[in-house]
Amino acid sequence: MTDGLLLELLSDDFTVCKVASLAGVSLEAPFVFTARTDEELSVVCRTGDAPEDCLAREDGWRALRVCGQLDFSLVGILAGLTAALAAAGVSVFALSTYNTDYILLQETQLSVAQAALAGAGYQFK
Repeated sequence: MTDGLLLELLSDDFTVCKVASLAGVSLEAPFVFTARTDEELSVVCRTGDAPEDCLAREDGWRALRVCGQLDFSLVGILAGLTAALAAAGVSVFALSTYNTDYILLQETQLSVAQAALAGAGYQFK
């Protein structure tokens, strides 16, 4: 499903962290994603905003945003993106917000990812 979908490559570098608490996390930063489960507390943020006391962290991520607000009735947005990327051998870290979806991928795979998505009919802002 690529009809009308426009992707934007965000200019920031991102970090994926596992933390013990949100004490060192700036929730006022422009991009902060948190997730808590019964097993962990994870944070995704701009690399410059990453907390110092991470239990584990992985740097070197870039983010693609699906432009615009997606209606909850839409089906297959992430499936289409991840299928094109999987076919090109690109691993992803997917995030969703109320408005839209984000795909994080390693900086080292960025050009391969962009080519794969363009080949699948996606356009970039």
